[in-house]
Amino acid sequence: MTGGYDEERLHQQFDRPRRRTRPRTKDRPRHADAEDAWVVGIDRGRYTLLVGDDDRRVTAMKSRPLGRKGVVVGDRVRVVGDTSGRPDTLARIVDVEERSTVLRRTADDDETHERVVVANADQLVVVTALADPPPRPRLVDRCLVAAYDAGMTPLVCLTKADLADPAPLAEQLAPLHVDVVVTERGGDLAMLRERLRGRTSVLVGHSGVGKSTLVNALVPDAELTTGHVNEVTGRGRHTSTAARVLALPFGGWIVDTPGIRSFGLAHVSADGLLAAFGDLKEVAVDCPRGCQHTASDPECALDAAVADGRVDAARVDSFRRLLASREGE
Repeated sequence: MTGGYDEERLHQQFDRPRRRTRPRTKDRPRHADAEDAWVVGIDRGRYTLLVGDDDRRVTAMKSRPLGRKGVVVGDRVRVVGDTSGRPDTLARIVDVEERSTVLRRTADDDETHERVVVANADQLVVVTALADPPPRPRLVDRCLVAAYDAGMTPLVCLTKADLADPAPLAEQLAPLHVDVVVTERGGDLAMLRERLRGRTSVLVGHSGVGKSTLVNALVPDAELTTGHVNEVTGRGRHTSTAARVLALPFGGWIVDTPGIRSFGLAHVSADGLLAAFGDLKEVAVDCPRGCQHTASDPECALDAAVADGRVDAARVDSFRRLLASREGE
C-alpha cells in the first residue's frame, strides 16, 4: 500500500465486470416426456404428425438442436410440447428415429447431392400409363433401380389398359420378377388393393399417368384433383404438390408424391444395384476386381454363368438394362 490507497483494489473496483456464464456442455435434454409420432405431411416448414395410439393430428416445428438434420415424410420422430392437436397449437420435433428404408433421388445424374423422397416405406409403386401419355420404360427402370437401392419391394401399376395392350411392357419386366398389376379407367381395383393391403406404399410416376385418379378411388375422401395431358407436349399437369401419407380404408397407407419428370440415380453404384439380385450377386463373386457387370466388361462372371446355364440370359440382360438406365433418360 502506497500513498494511502490500495492500487490493486482500486483497479478491481473500476474494471469491467466479468460475464457470468454457465460452462458449455455437449449434453442435450433427454426429453423423457417426448411422445412417438409419424410425419405424414410437410408444408412450408410445418410438419403434420400422427401422435399416440389415437393418431392425433398435430402440427409441429423442428427444434433448433436438430440443426440441419432433415425431417421427411415417413420419418418416425419424438415430439414434445402441446400434442393435443387442438387448433393454433404447435409442438416441437426433438429427435428423428433411425430409418428402416430411405427412398432417394438426385436432381440430375451428374449431381451428387441426394434428396430423400420418403422414409420408412416398404413398397414402391411405379405408376405408368400405357397411353395418353405414352409409357416411358426408361423412367420405369430408373424408379425400379431406386426401389432396389432403398431396400423396398417394387410394384409396377400399368394404367389405362383400355387404351393400349399391357402385354409388351409386362413382358419386358418379367425377367426382373417384378409384380405387375393392370388397371383401366373405371375398372376393378381389387388386385391393386390386395397388393397395398397392410403395407406402407409410395406411389411415383410422371404427370398424367392417372396417379391421382387411383388415389381418389382407393381413398374416397382424399379429394385430390385430377389433371389432363397436354395434347401438344404429351405431358400431364401436376395435381399433387407435396408428398403426404393417406390411410387406406382396407388397411395400410399410401404416400402420394408429386409427378416426376426425372429420377436422378447418381447415388447408386453397380454393386449397390447388384445387391438386390441375390442370384446374380452370388455369381458375381467371381468377377475380377473393378468389374461393373456390363456386357463390355471383360471376363464378367455373369456372361460365364449365362453360357453354362446357371442364370437366365433374359434376367442378366434386364439387370444390365437397369444398370444402363442410371446413365440418363
